[in-house]
Amino acid sequence: MKLYETATAPNPRRVRMFMAEKGLLEQVECIEIDLAKGENLTPEFVARNPMKKVPVLELDDGTCLAETMAICRYVEEAHPETLPLLGTSPKQKALIEQWLRWIDFYFMMPVGMCFQHTSGYFKDRMTCFPEYGQDCYGKAQEFMAFLDQYLATHDYLVGDEFSAADINAFATLAFARVVKLRADSSLPNLSAWYERIAARPSAQV
Repeated sequence: MKLYETATAPNPRRVRMFMAEKGLLEQVECIEIDLAKGENLTPEFVARNPMKKVPVLELDDGTCLAETMAICRYVEEAHPETLPLLGTSPKQKALIEQWLRWIDFYFMMPVGMCFQHTSGYFKDRMTCFPEYGQDCYGKAQEFMAFLDQYLATHDYLVGDEFSAADINAFATLAFARVVKLRADSSLPNLSAWYERIAARPSAQV
């Protein structure tokens, strides 16, 4: 398998952590795509993902899977012998899905939009609205406060076990540093959770 990614981007990191937790990362060839140089816009890459985004997982038969959770779901189903990260019971699967959507809509999206509209990273290929980016910054702060309150009585986001929800939230919070969002002393529960996840070997990939 080949993983087309940008190592510093949060979504590819979510996939790497997911595969590392399952002990599968060494089976994947990681191929770096330079977003700043527009390598995701080349005909070769667009043929793999017409949405022009990373990550993309190319299977051994040539099938290309785009979208982070589509890739993770494939890996989960294709390797049932590994650590389950998307739940085992109907309730657990539903709760993890709930959290995955919350993280994407109320945390990853605001952080991503803040970065795109305030950093100037993509100013050569999109119209930036700094005020919208700052509004997104505030939305991300609100969700971080919600997480801090929730984690006051929970070790992980779903039940007592580490899951894909923790991976997605961790990768988003780590990336949020590029827009100067951090889990500092004002968010002690979120900060403690972040350090627990950061101590896992998969957080080093």
